[in-house]
Amino acid sequence: MNAPIGHYQYDSIDRDFLAARIDEFADQVARRLDGRLTEDEFKPLRLMNGLYLQLHAYMLRIAIPYGVLDSRQVRMLAEIARHYDRDYGHFTTRQNIQFNWIRLEDTPEILRKLASVDMHAIQTSGNCIRNVTSDQFAGAAADEVLDPRVHAEILRQWSTLHPEFTFLPRKFKIAISGSPNDRVAARFHDIGIIARPGPNGPLFRIFVGGGMGRTPVVGQEIFDAVPEDELLATLEAILRVYNAYGRRDNIYKARIKILVQALGIDAYRDAVRAELARMNLDDYRLTPAMVHAIRARFATPELDAPADAAERLAADRARNRTFDRWARSNTHPHRAPGYIAVTVSLKPPGGIPGDATSAQIDRLADLADTYSFGELRITHMQNVVLAHVRQDRLFALWESLREAELATPNVGLIGDIIACPGLDYCALANARSIPIAQKLGARFGDADLQEQVGALRINISGCINACGHHHAGHIGLLGVDKRGEEFFQITLGGRSDNQAAIGEILGPALPEDDTVDAIARMVDRYLVIRGTGETFLDTLTRLGDAPFKEAAYEKA
Repeated sequence: MNAPIGHYQYDSIDRDFLAARIDEFADQVARRLDGRLTEDEFKPLRLMNGLYLQLHAYMLRIAIPYGVLDSRQVRMLAEIARHYDRDYGHFTTRQNIQFNWIRLEDTPEILRKLASVDMHAIQTSGNCIRNVTSDQFAGAAADEVLDPRVHAEILRQWSTLHPEFTFLPRKFKIAISGSPNDRVAARFHDIGIIARPGPNGPLFRIFVGGGMGRTPVVGQEIFDAVPEDELLATLEAILRVYNAYGRRDNIYKARIKILVQALGIDAYRDAVRAELARMNLDDYRLTPAMVHAIRARFATPELDAPADAAERLAADRARNRTFDRWARSNTHPHRAPGYIAVTVSLKPPGGIPGDATSAQIDRLADLADTYSFGELRITHMQNVVLAHVRQDRLFALWESLREAELATPNVGLIGDIIACPGLDYCALANARSIPIAQKLGARFGDADLQEQVGALRINISGCINACGHHHAGHIGLLGVDKRGEEFFQITLGGRSDNQAAIGEILGPALPEDDTVDAIARMVDRYLVIRGTGETFLDTLTRLGDAPFKEAAYEKA
């Protein structure tokens, strides 16, 4: 197969558009460098091209639509890390990659290199519709109703430089799941879309008004049965209502979640229906032919596992306990017999969540070529997925991952920590997320301990903007500034699945090292008081937070 699998294939129109956009931005960069543009004049222009000015340098955020990359794109990211950054990239909770040490004068050249492999940084910032995220197991998961990448691509094309939605009241985030089992945190997005079975084909449940940040809100279901042909019209109407009535006088009240709360979900639904009644729906109808045309631009893998692939995997697991443990935590069922999806953890004990060196990024490209048709996915959990691995080749893949120091067996466990870059890089942060993530990763780095603890997710944000999604962590940490010192507020009980919930504050914020000790005591208490088969969230639900609060604030 010549075309890279897994994502939409660009044509000459797409590539000409990118080239023109880069030429335009290159001129803007030149005018900023020679002083013809002030920083205030340049700021909105650079943000439209994914370029931030952080504490120490420029940061470039590169879009990875619905999280899918092919190996040539991955190798280009490694090249950028080596030549233009400090030899690493940072994968984010929005299925993007960030480079934190970019020189302004290098950005046009970087963007041209990205364009050479059909990538860009458009709409990774600004008050527009951002990168549409999706399920990391899309097209491979055994439980999906449809492959959401096709619809995510349709939404990408619909939203890119949309004339009405380029200057919204605030940034806008959409996630789509092809499975009824929410793996995209749909209810924590401005719009979350979840496919479900219908009598005549898939239908879409649509949630609006979710989000984290200063005002965390679980989104509410506005429609429960939108047919495919009405999807674009429905989203257009939701956005039009928000664009017309969203607050523009107060940045903290400008998100759609505030508008939905102010109006109430029923009134918002009525406003959307009224907007739909005014629209010519034929202009927005998503016909089967349109969907087929987009789907046809996705090359698909030829899945041909041998009949005994599962038996060979079972034998490999039986003879190697270490491999078996990794397979338990880091694999996911595949729709095709003889195949399995693999999550590569970017969270080694004591490591920086989401960071990968250029050598590791190159190695991931090699492994994708060898074991998964040259395709990788970036997850909103800051890990990497090889989605189509033959079960009889899983052991060989694991051995290669071990050689690259990428075989940490902790996906979904306490060591699988999510963290934003924090005060080490971000000008908005109040505290450093990275050091405490490293300390917690080292504290719970033992594989036997992680397996004993079981499903427990820690999320860390360096400020109230919640880029580390701390509100959705089973244990969440929020960095706060107390008279110039970094403290961490602990929350318990957050989750982002079908039972989405916002974590509740446990008590007073603690210094960094005290926070690490407090979490260790809470975990120890959980291991003592849990019932048979209970997860951390099960025990918290049964007993409430009292035993955990007692443990966290226990005096030595």
